[in-house]
Amino acid sequence: MSYSTAISRMFALGHELATTPSHKFDLAHMRVLLKALEHPETEFPGVLIAGTNGKGSTAATLAAILEASGLKTGLYTSPHLVRINERVRVNGASIPDDEFALIHEMVDQTAVRLVAEGELPWHPSFFEMLTAIAFEDFAREKVDIAVLEVGMGGRLDATNVIEPRISIITDVSLDHQKYLGNTVAEIAREKAGIIRERGVVVTLPQSPEANDVIGNTILDLGARAVNAVPFIPPVSPAAPNTGRRTSDTGVFRTSYRMAVMGEEIVVDSPLVGRHQLRNIALAIAAAEELARQGFSGITARTIEQGIRDTQWPGRFQVIPSKDGFPEVVLDVAHNPAGAWALRSALSTLYDERRLIFVFGAMRDKAISEMTEILFPLAERVVLTQADNPRSASPDEIRDAAARTGTETEPAADIPAALDRAKTLAGTNGVVVVTGSIYIVGEAMRSLGIRI
Repeated sequence: MSYSTAISRMFALGHELATTPSHKFDLAHMRVLLKALEHPETEFPGVLIAGTNGKGSTAATLAAILEASGLKTGLYTSPHLVRINERVRVNGASIPDDEFALIHEMVDQTAVRLVAEGELPWHPSFFEMLTAIAFEDFAREKVDIAVLEVGMGGRLDATNVIEPRISIITDVSLDHQKYLGNTVAEIAREKAGIIRERGVVVTLPQSPEANDVIGNTILDLGARAVNAVPFIPPVSPAAPNTGRRTSDTGVFRTSYRMAVMGEEIVVDSPLVGRHQLRNIALAIAAAEELARQGFSGITARTIEQGIRDTQWPGRFQVIPSKDGFPEVVLDVAHNPAGAWALRSALSTLYDERRLIFVFGAMRDKAISEMTEILFPLAERVVLTQADNPRSASPDEIRDAAARTGTETEPAADIPAALDRAKTLAGTNGVVVVTGSIYIVGEAMRSLGIRI
C-alpha cells in the first residue's frame, strides 16, 4: 500500500471527533485491536497527558527534555498542523511515509479481519487507527519512553489503554461539551480518568471545580500527587520575562532562572506567554519524577537543554517580516481559555502595534466568546474558513461576532485571507492568524513554513 493510499483511507474514516449514537467511545474495542496486534502498547513505558489547554505544549517540552537526557523518546500528539505524520515522532523526527504506510496496512488488515470475524462491531475510528499505528511504531523503534497526549477527554480516549508511569493533568476548562459534559466538573471527571490506582499524578491547582474532582479522584484511587507549583517562578512585572526578543531571529522566547534538582538552571523556552509557565512547570516536575523512578540521564542540565530545544510550532509562533510580508503571529487558540492566553500575550508584546487578524473557527466551538475576547484587539479581522466540513463560514463568524463592533470582512480561503491581511497590515502592522489549528496549518502551508 502506498503512503497516499494509506492517508486517503485514514481520512475516509471521517473526522476523528465524528461519532454516531451506535458508534460510541469504547476502550474495549481498542483493546481488542491491540490484542490482535500482540499488544504493542506494553512494549514501552509511557507518560499520559490530559487537559483542555496546554497538554500539547507540556508533551512537547517533556519529550524534548527526555531526548536531551539521552532517552529514545516517542511523542504522540494531535491534531496535526500540516501532515498527519507530525503526530507520531521519535526523537523529534516524524514517522517516515513508507513506515506509516507499512504499519497502516497491517493495522487496517487486522481491523478488517476482526470485523469480518465478529470480534469488532465496526472498523476502528480515525483516532483509534492512528493511536494503534503510533503504538506499533514506538514498539518497533524500541523507544525508551513515550509521551502521549490524550486526544479528547481521557477516560474513554484511545490512548488510555496504556498503564502510564506518570499521568499529567493540565488546565481544565470548557471545550468539547458535546462529548465531555457541560460543566468544568464534568469535563474534569473525564480528564481524571487517566489517573491509575496507586499511580503518580503531576498537576497544578486550578479552578475549584476541577480541583475538587481531581483531588477526590487521587484520594479515591490512593494515587500519589506531585505538585508542580515549586517550578512556577514568582510572577512580577519584571520577572519572569515571558516575551524576550532574540537579537538573531527577532522572535520571542520565555526566559527566567529556576532551581531544579538542587541546581539553578536558565529556563529559555520558545513557548511564549504566562500560561506557558504552568506547562513548563508540569514538564519539569514530570522529568524530576521520572528521574526518581530510575530513568537514567535526566539531570538539571538536560532539563535546561530540553526546554531550550523544544519545538512546538503554531503556539505563538512569530514569523519575522520578510520580502514585503509583515510580521506574522501564528497561534492555534481554539477555545475561550486559549483566546484569553493569546490576548494576554498580544497585549503584553504588541501593545503599540497595529494588529490585523485572520480568523476562522470550527462550527462546534464557542465562537461568540472567542471573538469577544480577541476581536477588540484588532484594527480589522479577515474572516475565513479552513478546508474542513466542520468549519464555520465567514458569515456565521460575522454573525457570532456582531457584539464586538470590530470591522470584519470575508475571504474565500486562507491564501486570500493572508493576501488581504498583508495589504491591511502594511509594513508596520502585525498579522495574527488564529481560531483553529486547521486555520494555522493551512496558513503555514500557504506561507511555505516547514515543520
